[in-house]
Amino acid sequence: MDARLAGRTARSLELLHSLCYFAPEVESELVGVGLEPRRMTYFAGRAAPMGAVGGGVVAAAFYNFNPELIAGLIPRAWKLADPVEITRARYRGVDAAYRQLFGDGVSSTAMAEAAQLAAIAAQAIPGVDGRALYAGYAGLDWPEEPHLVLWHSLTLLREYRGDGHIAALQTAGLNGIEALITHTATGIGFEKDFAQRRRGWDQSEWDAAAAGLRDRELLDEHGDLTDDGCELREVVEDLTDELAAAPWVELGEDGAARLVEVSEPWRRAVRESGLFPRSLFGPRYGEAR
Repeated sequence: MDARLAGRTARSLELLHSLCYFAPEVESELVGVGLEPRRMTYFAGRAAPMGAVGGGVVAAAFYNFNPELIAGLIPRAWKLADPVEITRARYRGVDAAYRQLFGDGVSSTAMAEAAQLAAIAAQAIPGVDGRALYAGYAGLDWPEEPHLVLWHSLTLLREYRGDGHIAALQTAGLNGIEALITHTATGIGFEKDFAQRRRGWDQSEWDAAAAGLRDRELLDEHGDLTDDGCELREVVEDLTDELAAAPWVELGEDGAARLVEVSEPWRRAVRESGLFPRSLFGPRYGEAR
């Protein structure tokens, strides 16, 4: 199984992990343990497995958010709720969200099969070296119910891949805001205004970073990627795929294809649920690159 196929497999399953950032059931559980809604629930909910770390650690692990935005929320969140309780609440919210979205599918033989396949890949992750956010999740106890095993496995794989993606961006010489700008310019990620607002960058910060990318001939005067910019993003994605390939190689092409196949009804349910408003994404959203 080559790295590109492994990358396509990971991206095709992303919705089954990332629904946790939009599902009202997850938000409700996190607010229920004391967190403030929306941004705090995102930062604290995702970072909690690392423990009561400072805002600088979260900014480093999340990479393309404005550190000043995070500093207003972390570590204050840990005074409102203990990270252990936050993590438990997040899993309860995912449990409720999966049950709401997939109904009887959570107790189906297909779910049990998907959980087993995803766990094979997740348990084959080589280790925590240089993967700080993944390491936090790797230290958690495994859930027992198959639908939570599936989400936990995909979360381990996603955060492992994400840590490697940051290494690839660093190798390419792209800092957090530059990574965000160039990714939105590809059209496959968040729409520009949403990305800028969600990640907490004001217009002057965005314009200054874009000017730097133009000076490096990675963006043109219209904000589109130049040929060099496209090539650099390809390098980033290739390296990201390579750094995340090992667990998928262990699962194998047949196992990965079966996991994608058996999970299609749930991925379709997420797409059709409206949790991810289409207006948030660029014109090429859904394409691999």
